[in-house]
Amino acid sequence: MAVFSDEPEEYQRLDLSLLKNGSIHLYYRLSVLEEDVSWLRSHNYQLDNFDCSRWQTEQVMHEELASRLEFPKYYGKNLDALNDCLGDVSIPKDGGRVLVLHRYDVFTAGLQNVAWHVLSIIDRNAWLHLLFGQRLFALVQSDDPLIEFPLLDSRFVMWNPREWLDKNRGL
Repeated sequence: MAVFSDEPEEYQRLDLSLLKNGSIHLYYRLSVLEEDVSWLRSHNYQLDNFDCSRWQTEQVMHEELASRLEFPKYYGKNLDALNDCLGDVSIPKDGGRVLVLHRYDVFTAGLQNVAWHVLSIIDRNAWLHLLFGQRLFALVQSDDPLIEFPLLDSRFVMWNPREWLDKNRGL
């Protein structure tokens, strides 16, 4: 399903708009995120929502990801194991799978290095899944309109198309 057709009506698709700029997209306003989540749901995407403000430790983060993404029992609960298991996560053939990470700013404030690595792991695995025709990406909500992340491999973490202008985030 990863291939888009070269038809003018396809150019307006939200998933194409997001994926052409990478697999990780920032959101500030919940209304914008909810609209995009609704569009993705109506286009057969499986959505996994996480309240990252509860991720006070790396252990809590690993436990929730393992449980919700149905990682195997032997999941090692470390970043290397996350990378391995995210590569094997099931992705629907119709649509894809989207990780919706709410309040990522809280998680980032407490565990900045780990938060960056999690996004990097999602980004790397999204690329690998695309090679096999599967769409995986993340929508990352932050209550901090200035949140930024260092490069993920060679890609920036971008704001979603409707909020990439500072003025659209109230700045």
